[in-house]
Amino acid sequence: MSSPEQWLAAAADTPIYTWLRKQASEAEKILSAHGDHPVWLQTLQQLSQFKTNQYDLGQPAVNIGAAEEITTEQRKLLLTLLQNYHPWRKGPFELFGIPVDSEWRSDLKWQRLENSITPLHGRNVLDVGCGNGYFMLRMLGAGASWVLGVDPTILFNMQFTAIKQLISPAISADMLPIGIDQVPDNIACFDTVFSMGILYHRRSPIDHLYKLFNCLRPGGELVLETLVVDGPEDRVLLPAKRYAKMRNVWFIPAADGLQVWLQRCGFIDIKILDVSATSMQEQRSTEWMRFESLSDFLDPVDHSKTIEGYPAPTRALLVARRPC
Repeated sequence: MSSPEQWLAAAADTPIYTWLRKQASEAEKILSAHGDHPVWLQTLQQLSQFKTNQYDLGQPAVNIGAAEEITTEQRKLLLTLLQNYHPWRKGPFELFGIPVDSEWRSDLKWQRLENSITPLHGRNVLDVGCGNGYFMLRMLGAGASWVLGVDPTILFNMQFTAIKQLISPAISADMLPIGIDQVPDNIACFDTVFSMGILYHRRSPIDHLYKLFNCLRPGGELVLETLVVDGPEDRVLLPAKRYAKMRNVWFIPAADGLQVWLQRCGFIDIKILDVSATSMQEQRSTEWMRFESLSDFLDPVDHSKTIEGYPAPTRALLVARRPC
């Protein structure tokens, strides 16, 4: 884990400084409550022998370390240790020459947004529901000054810590094992806020959008990615029970309707950057994620529908701005 001193130094000039002091001291308690934490922590300690100052966070497969920096035996050990953190949902990564082929080809999503958002150079960024930090690293690779990620999934926090630990000196990205609801209201200090793949999991999507609005400084930019359905702006899909086998999917609006939601929450300069159906090349099972994936969630005969009969996953990517 990052030290509290690093977190505080990064946030020293932001309104969240006092809150971050408290979170830095409590994060280890949250992580250690998970039943698998002892194994994950032991793995992290073994990974401490691997360090490098060779990395490129701008590559589709985030590249950390070169294959020639470690021996054949070290490579075998590193592969085993990384597999201790199965499943790897976001990526890809290449760690000392070992390709980590995650379930999601998250680089394809990044490719759809990287040239259309406000450049991240010199910006403080919040990544909500950040997973294992793949996008956080790409944000640093794009020039962000500091990235804070929040995600309550303990495994994802451990994966991020493992990856970050490989790099020396330390990079300016930190993660907290909490959800967006634990972030203070009205902090208004981030230049850019990302919320990707989160909105449809929220029982109150409008409250989520207000929360994101209040995390942004005046003039700051929201980057939002979420499931959408075809149809007029007043169409909203509310699955009866599950959507693509997911229990926690609530509201899936039309893309035009999502623009209205953002307007109602006070955002301006709203733009739809992309609307894309999720393909089985972008989300699939691999040796790094051996559970069910997209192909198992779709109708086996008609891939335009989920297994429950709803429209298959389509995702919209939008940007919006908080007024100055």
